[in-house]
Amino acid sequence: MLIELGGWTASQSGMMLSSVTFARAAQVVLLLLATILVLYYRTLLLQWRSTVYSVTVSTWSLTRQPAPAADPAAVQNLVTVDKRLSLDSAESRRLSRAEFLQEHKDFDYGMSIKYVTNSRGMEMFVKSWMPEEGRPKGILFLCHGYGDTVTFFFEGLARIWAAAGYAVFGMDYPGFGLSEGLHGYVPNFDNLVDDVAEQYRAVKGYPEMEGLPCFLFGESMGGAVALKAHLKYPDMWDGAILVAPMCKIADSMYPPWYLVQIMIALAHIIPKAKLVTNRDIAEIGFRDLVKRKRAEMNPVAYVGNPRLGTALSLLRTTDEIERRMGEVALPLLIIHGGSDVVTDPSISKILHEKAKSTDKVLRLYEEAWHCLLEGEPDYMVKKVMADIITWLDARSTSRSFMEDGKDSRKSDGEQALVLAEMTPELVACGKAVGNQYD
Repeated sequence: MLIELGGWTASQSGMMLSSVTFARAAQVVLLLLATILVLYYRTLLLQWRSTVYSVTVSTWSLTRQPAPAADPAAVQNLVTVDKRLSLDSAESRRLSRAEFLQEHKDFDYGMSIKYVTNSRGMEMFVKSWMPEEGRPKGILFLCHGYGDTVTFFFEGLARIWAAAGYAVFGMDYPGFGLSEGLHGYVPNFDNLVDDVAEQYRAVKGYPEMEGLPCFLFGESMGGAVALKAHLKYPDMWDGAILVAPMCKIADSMYPPWYLVQIMIALAHIIPKAKLVTNRDIAEIGFRDLVKRKRAEMNPVAYVGNPRLGTALSLLRTTDEIERRMGEVALPLLIIHGGSDVVTDPSISKILHEKAKSTDKVLRLYEEAWHCLLEGEPDYMVKKVMADIITWLDARSTSRSFMEDGKDSRKSDGEQALVLAEMTPELVACGKAVGNQYD
């Protein structure tokens, strides 16, 4: 990232400091300040940890009057800590999910657990959902959002697409869900994209998948993953569905240049530190209150503050995507909630305008929030899902339906019946309960 500073003139002394000199000096000063701050707060934290107990004890010993009775509920709130904040290792996340399923049997779909080792030697969790009958219409590759996993809400969404006739494949990124890696840590976004492309390239090589059209599905940060995967490997995909994609930080939200420089300096010193402030995505992304509460039950979600290295990777990625929007050439379905405050819907409009794709569709749902497929009322989820399946069907070529020389496509009526049986009510996190598909 290049920060340009204009020249500065001191008229009374006649001195002029060049833009290059000033920029370098500013960077050095910021780096020194950042280092001092890190050392200071680290020392302060160590001192606090060593003295908090003794201070508490001495305070109680000096109190002559008995302390007033504490409110049990208030005490519970003080001592309750979300255990998901300590799921740094893949082993701890897998254990957390296993314990969760023991307590919540209704979330256990009998899902098979499968891991593959990628070319970087990391163990990745992968999952697939297949149509019950006939040859798939196409392949849908899932790219989940920041802090998410394919083992929770995506379990329900994938079943809908499989019921609609698509082979669906998903994976947890390194550092997320059940895959190996430090929780929530993305030191290099290009490596993450390569991991996704490597796994999905292997799927395309399956004999039973030969000749099928391949579509990317990217939600939020997954939209950035999908766009980068297309830009790096343009011949691998036949289209992309982007839901509330993270593809540019709005100018009004972009941090000042000096904060960017401080973040860069700190990210080189303590990249894994959770120092970047963040709002609860469920609170501002889920409009339906019941589904918002259900989202908080995800046992492997990353809920801590973003790590410095991750924040810097995401910032650099959105900067790159913004510069390269005009290179996006594959068929696009861009979906965004008009009331989204997590990713800016105006950026989706810019992507739609700048992409050189000849086949591109933008759908804005004015009252919807960020999580259109997980956090909206059922009527909105069904509307968005219907739009996605309609778009996919229109771009799945006739060769996808040929099986033993016969057309295996279901009639509209037959498909409607299948979807009516399979469409899950997402409050139940993907459990098929027979809601009618509008």
